[in-house]
Amino acid sequence: MQEKPKASEERASAAAAVRAPAKLRAFPRLTAVPPTISEPAPRVEVVRQAAFGAAVVPRPVGGWSKRAFDVCASASALVVLAPLLAATAVAVKMDSPGDSIFRQERGGLGGKTFRIWKFRTMSVMENRGVVQAIHHDARITRLGAFLRRSSWDELPQLFNVLMGDMSIIGPRPHAVEHDIHFHKVDASYPERFTARPGVTGLAQVNGCRGPTETEEKIRARTKYDVEYVRNWTWWREVEIIAATVAVLFWKKDPGAL
Repeated sequence: MQEKPKASEERASAAAAVRAPAKLRAFPRLTAVPPTISEPAPRVEVVRQAAFGAAVVPRPVGGWSKRAFDVCASASALVVLAPLLAATAVAVKMDSPGDSIFRQERGGLGGKTFRIWKFRTMSVMENRGVVQAIHHDARITRLGAFLRRSSWDELPQLFNVLMGDMSIIGPRPHAVEHDIHFHKVDASYPERFTARPGVTGLAQVNGCRGPTETEEKIRARTKYDVEYVRNWTWWREVEIIAATVAVLFWKKDPGAL
């Protein structure tokens, strides 16, 4: 009478032995495997670092006082100019198809790229393979011609200043492809990246506005930009602001498009 329970126990033990390996196979031991593919860095930044060997700049030209001025000036200007900005955005939208704001990757502090904001003045929205605007450029819209001559297209860059990508005054930022080309023309070009790019700058108030289609113009603009970062003072900031106002309202700049 005891043989049947014993046989049942043996069958249960055998079944458990058979199930055990299956249980192990269902839940294998997991081991940490380092990822083989890392997240790629932004392509534009890799190109720039390879071209210039740019490093992070711990203290930009002007330091904290210049940054404090930028925040106060840009915030105040955005409040005062808010109606003009809104009206211009609507006018750009009505003038031609496309977004009111044009965004493009430009070279910034330490060689890092950022997205610059401008009112759209062209019928194209290029971010790669950028071709500089020229006089009587067919891509420039009707309203865009006025915005470029008056520099109103630059007003959205006040947001870039407030966010810390730009400064009120500094070397004007260029498209990435142009930065690489300009560096080949003038070896001192990377010195510009020790300052935040500006809405206006020393080069612009000295006649270096508009396209830089010749090596002579590239060297002239770079000369003023490098002089600015090497000899920065608050007095020079005041002079550039005063000269910018004069250029916008009283002096005719033949280089402006």
